Amino acid sequence: MAWQVQFRVFRSSRGEVPAHFDPFTVEIKPDETVLDGIERIWAFQDRTLTFRHACHHASCGSCAMRVNGVEKLSCVTYIQDVTSDGGTLVVEPLRNFPIVSDLVVDVSPMFHRMHEVGMPIIRSAEPLGKPENFNCFENCIECGMCVSACPVMLTSNQYLGPAALAAAQRTIAEPRGVDVRSIWQLADDENSVWRCHTAFECGEVCPSNGDPAGAIMALRRRLILERIKSLFGRGILARQRGG
Repeated sequence: MAWQVQFRVFRSSRGEVPAHFDPFTVEIKPDETVLDGIERIWAFQDRTLTFRHACHHASCGSCAMRVNGVEKLSCVTYIQDVTSDGGTLVVEPLRNFPIVSDLVVDVSPMFHRMHEVGMPIIRSAEPLGKPENFNCFENCIECGMCVSACPVMLTSNQYLGPAALAAAQRTIAEPRGVDVRSIWQLADDENSVWRCHTAFECGEVCPSNGDPAGAIMALRRRLILERIKSLFGRGILARQRGG
């Protein structure tokens, strides 16, 4: 049985039209997805609606948006999990990115930051078959949801961000020819791991169990250990203790 759901969709186009919400009534089954509803709006009610999608099965991250104030992959977010028959569903673009049009944001700032830290794609793993026929890809699908959910990103556009810091942690763990010292310098900065306020919102919304918050904490622990080793190496701690 289909439900009548009231979609309130964010609308804006590069500042040409003041940002606002347009209402749409959509007949949709509870086990269909938010993306199904948005596609139905575009197909039958408003062909000017702008949104992004690709794979429809949570692999590409293209359809990431905010649903009722929470970052979601709309292609795997079921209507019955976010509203009810006759209920309202608010759809907005990701935060902390420039808005291109409606639900589409410019994620290039995140990619620039990830490029700085090496942006690993394939990691080493124990193959089940022949090594030449085996690849193990990183969990991150580059959806930008962690960046949108991060409260620190709202306070500074200089913050490296959870996606890039998680990529830095993976690069350091498995350099693959990358200059690790330069990655350490990027991470050990007031706008990198030390600016994180440990809200862990990034990990809560990650759709692929990438655990960016855990990666940031791992970077912090390793940086602290390196500083302790450095102090011992120079004999500073020994002198402070009267040795």
